[in-house]
Amino acid sequence: MKGMALSLLTQAEEKGLGGRALADEPLARHTSYRIGGPADLYVVVRREEDLLGWVTLARKEAISYLVMGRGTNLLVADEGVRGVVIENRCREVRSLTRSEGIILRVQTGGSLSSLARRTAKEGLGGLEWAVGIPGTVGGAIVNNAGAYGGSIAQRLQRVTLLDSQGVLQRMAVSELGLGYRTSRFKGESSVILSADFALLDESRDLLSKRVASYEKQRRKSQPKEPSAGSVFKNPEGDYAGRLIEEAGLKGDRIGDAQISPLHANYIVNLGQARARDVAALIRLVRERVWQKHRTLLELEIELVGDWEPEELAATIGRQHKECREHPNIEKEDR
Repeated sequence: MKGMALSLLTQAEEKGLGGRALADEPLARHTSYRIGGPADLYVVVRREEDLLGWVTLARKEAISYLVMGRGTNLLVADEGVRGVVIENRCREVRSLTRSEGIILRVQTGGSLSSLARRTAKEGLGGLEWAVGIPGTVGGAIVNNAGAYGGSIAQRLQRVTLLDSQGVLQRMAVSELGLGYRTSRFKGESSVILSADFALLDESRDLLSKRVASYEKQRRKSQPKEPSAGSVFKNPEGDYAGRLIEEAGLKGDRIGDAQISPLHANYIVNLGQARARDVAALIRLVRERVWQKHRTLLELEIELVGDWEPEELAATIGRQHKECREHPNIEKEDR
């Protein structure tokens, strides 16, 4: 696969595709966990035409590819990712004034938290809940990110995407299958290029106070060590962190991976944690919580890369259909 990925680079250069390409690039440098082995080929793109070009070329050559954003919701295997990893850094923002109000058209490689701060400063409400979410706009759509009573689904109107057949499409929010930390994009190979958000005219002072309040709450409740955010989804009517803490697991550690003493739904990297250490803690949490509460916790983070099939299946449990060893899917993490 490595040879095929490098041949892809030659073809991309011949076609004039832009982007910074690195061979055998450690993904620990590009994920919030600071964990992950090398990608055969790692490409950073900043223009939509280059993103389209790399994805189209990889599909044509039947080379596995992964489109990612800032790597904030991913656990990458210690053995890395075969094929090509394409980091989407397309960040253009355009304002469209329509009869229904202010519409922002945003490319999906931009930071969601930066967008939230920018719009709040300009007196545009609707995204201020996202000031502490570290991922990209694309990842937020894939996972229907949310916090403090807000979510992507509330303000998103439509997206532009490249579908699995190579066709550009515009899809309304009602077609996206948005639910609690999920969407139709989980497990499919569409690549979201841009999104339209309908925002509200609000007081800048009021928005500024909300932003300050949300940031203060996050600083108090979230660990500072490298992590991928909440590891498990909250079960209906309950909190994963509470269940994990009541199972007596807060502070437990395998290698340099630790269940955070501050927030039990975070597994943090104390310095030299490996992906397999985090995966072992995930399995321990699911087993202990099931034993004590008869509740099966579902993963919110996603495992990608060259995992052993048995380890992958044991770690993600019943979600195995949503994750493939070489996923040609958009995991623009949050």
